[in-house]
Amino acid sequence: MQQRNSTLGRPTGTDGSDYSYRMVVDSRYQLVAKGKNRLSVLFIIEALFLLIGVLFAVLQGKKDDTTNIVAISSVIASVVLLIIGDLGRRRSRSSLLRLYAILSSLAMLLFTASLANQYSLLKVIQYFSNRETSSFDVDFLALQTGLLVYILTLSVFKISIIKAVVFLLFNMTPPKKAS
Repeated sequence: MQQRNSTLGRPTGTDGSDYSYRMVVDSRYQLVAKGKNRLSVLFIIEALFLLIGVLFAVLQGKKDDTTNIVAISSVIASVVLLIIGDLGRRRSRSSLLRLYAILSSLAMLLFTASLANQYSLLKVIQYFSNRETSSFDVDFLALQTGLLVYILTLSVFKISIIKAVVFLLFNMTPPKKAS
């Protein structure tokens, strides 16, 4: 069999009429490849968000002087679930991606609730809505405002990750044959 070489032209035995017999890659596989690439970028960004979340979990809130164990444990669980989700993405395991989507959403909700409790975010929202003078000092108010922006951004970002996972799962599973 002759090897293809661009200087020699077309290899013997092919005159271009075999076009109808060539295989075509299904568009679903191309969508899966694009979805995996997009999900890998989103996982890297989520890891950066989790790193920032560790800083907020370690910083002391106004409620008490102890570290927030619930927030730290939910960040650790999120990191483990991120690794599981990345394994599911790399190996095309839909069960791991489903596990990641469900449990990481729960961990994010637990993390958000524990930080909101630690930093009294309800009082900050009331402060901004009423513009009353309060007992907040400026540094703590800036920290709480930054945390509020972080939580809102994380929530929107997590929704986009879940959309990407659902899109990938939808394209990874083969279509069901009609009986």
